[in-house]
Amino acid sequence: MRHFLDINQVSKTILRSMINDAKVLKKGRIGKPNGVPDELCFLDGYIGGLIFEKPSTRTRVSFDVGIRQMGGQAMTFAASDLQLSNGENIADTANVLSRYLDFIMIRTFDESVMLELASHSSIPVINGLTNCSHPCQVMADILTFEELRGSIEGKKVIWLGDGNNVCTSYIHAAAQFGFNLVVASPKEFEPDPKAIKWANKFGTFVKLISDPIKAIENADLVVTDTYTSMHHQKLNSNERFEIFRGYQVNSELMSKASKRAIFLHCLPAHRNFEVTDEVIDGPQSAVFQGAENRMHIQKTIMKWCIKGSE
Repeated sequence: MRHFLDINQVSKTILRSMINDAKVLKKGRIGKPNGVPDELCFLDGYIGGLIFEKPSTRTRVSFDVGIRQMGGQAMTFAASDLQLSNGENIADTANVLSRYLDFIMIRTFDESVMLELASHSSIPVINGLTNCSHPCQVMADILTFEELRGSIEGKKVIWLGDGNNVCTSYIHAAAQFGFNLVVASPKEFEPDPKAIKWANKFGTFVKLISDPIKAIENADLVVTDTYTSMHHQKLNSNERFEIFRGYQVNSELMSKASKRAIFLHCLPAHRNFEVTDEVIDGPQSAVFQGAENRMHIQKTIMKWCIKGSE
């Protein structure tokens, strides 16, 4: 069963082929309205189920449109639409949906829900986000960087702010794609040590630096995310801002990176908190190109889950 649950659970060769395939699929859509099917409809005859326990803009729309462009059909469910919300067993739900659908994408809070769903599904399951990781986002970021600057291998990538679920996927990706990752965050918000330990096994040593100015020096890619992460929701916005004040990506901090550095943010952004308007709307920002690329990379992920490497 070809699940796509985390970047560290898929081989380097397959991940690289997904990035390359996405470049080809995207190029093939130049000049076409979004509602026009792809030339090769790899999901023709397939139905995908999209389950959302969390609100979503990019994940919901990009998966839905991507499925349609590939000739498939999508069914979207909020958590309240399914009997899971009334306590139905996850295994039972997985067994039933496996008889109706051809694959499932789930965006959920608790990673254990996704893992249990996958373990009882006879169809592929795709991680659309959990509290532990966000692999589709980071795959889209890598695609975006490589469109603009070439191979990410050997480049310096800096993560600024909370060492959250997206940061964890960057740690996985550093080992798989061979880039150098520096994480600059307050001590109490450093990333998952298990992810760092996993990366270290493959010779990828993620640097943890509390000083954002030192960390960002000569960075090729600068990435941040909202401060409102799942593991410190009890903090109010003023408390969060005070803790992360020095990690805000503004023009002064961005000037310490490489002159050709790119800025990315997975969105939604809290403007003038973790990033200023002048950066997110500035010439080094590829944020909205990255948002578009969610659809293109997810199409290749779905294709691989259904068709394999053919």
